[in-house]
Amino acid sequence: MLEIQERFDAEGYDELKRVAGNAELHITEALDKGSVIGFIAYSYGTDKTVVYDYDDGGDMMLCDGLVRSVMLKSVLKGINHMLFELPDSSKFDVLKKLRFVVGDSRQCTDLEHFMNGCEHCKGKKE
Repeated sequence: MLEIQERFDAEGYDELKRVAGNAELHITEALDKGSVIGFIAYSYGTDKTVVYDYDDGGDMMLCDGLVRSVMLKSVLKGINHMLFELPDSSKFDVLKKLRFVVGDSRQCTDLEHFMNGCEHCKGKKE
């Protein structure tokens, strides 16, 4: 069974701690039967969440779940902007397919709207 859980330490993510600098690094991992199959590394600022890296093991739906989990937590903290500072530019291809970013942009600027994008569909039955 797939679980997405935030870690309460960044042990094993030393390079990402270095990249985050003075920001407090947060790690959310995807677990399958207790084994880590993916992660997303990020920090919260006063006006934006910065994503430093993610690993989805090539599973686009896992990427979607990891990014959305961080988006939701950001919105709950009153943060409405996400900046992706990824070391591997090919990872932006997946983010574009999932419509988290558009064109050459490296940011999603309206997280609350993005998270409520299908709200108009609720309650409609065909």
